[in-house]
Amino acid sequence: MDKPVNNDSTSLVATLHDLADSSGATIGPYFRAGISIDNKAADGRFDPVTEADRAAEQTIRAILAQRYPEHGILGEEFAATAATGTTDAYQWVIDPIDGTRSFILGLPTWGTLIGLKHNGAPMMGMMNQPYTRERFWSDANASYFRGADGKTTRLETRPAQLVTAQLSTTTPDMFAEARDRRAFDAVNARVRACRYGGDCYAYCLLAMGLIDVVIEVDLKPYDIVALIPIIENAGGIVTDWQGGPAGDGGRILACGDRRIHGELLKIIADADA
Repeated sequence: MDKPVNNDSTSLVATLHDLADSSGATIGPYFRAGISIDNKAADGRFDPVTEADRAAEQTIRAILAQRYPEHGILGEEFAATAATGTTDAYQWVIDPIDGTRSFILGLPTWGTLIGLKHNGAPMMGMMNQPYTRERFWSDANASYFRGADGKTTRLETRPAQLVTAQLSTTTPDMFAEARDRRAFDAVNARVRACRYGGDCYAYCLLAMGLIDVVIEVDLKPYDIVALIPIIENAGGIVTDWQGGPAGDGGRILACGDRRIHGELLKIIADADA
């Protein structure tokens, strides 16, 4: 893998793909292999991490340290490093396995998230699923999908009406606080159907035009940064529950159709009043 000489879009996208290839090769031998599981939570909750998570992030960090030593890195499993030597700051935001609970159960609804922020704003993103050989990514202008057949297609969200919209969220358990539960219940009552368990996959299927709404809470930046440009460059929108930027995580609302996004923000505000 040759080292890019600058921060041009072509080199950055090439790096996204190289990072996906290398981390996927690292993760592959661990999947459905009965690996050990650690619990990062210390308060009785379950926040799993495996050696696959750590090894994949180390693989990504090693490549970035060689290619872009001046760029910052924010990852889930290791300490953040600050950008240096440039006023146009770049930061890579990494979740080596988004959906670790699915991973340890042998379910394929997980993926590696690699996002790139420029001056604090999400710029490009990659979601790679090495087991199914599916890849969703965005450059600075458009979003794409490549399946197991090797064909690349442009991603586009679909127009939708709230009454027929399809909703996804990873688990209803995340809406433990009463105010979050009220908002989720109000949204769920207005759509046609809801499915659970998608993790990062649900956001990518929204970009593909198969899901209309994803609503979640308590996300970290590495859970969402990579997904924002994938959705927005496919025609959708991702914000927090007040309609503001979503790059810092928290309470997230993603919609394929901007019209129903506005309707849902009002429904959430009314439920949260």
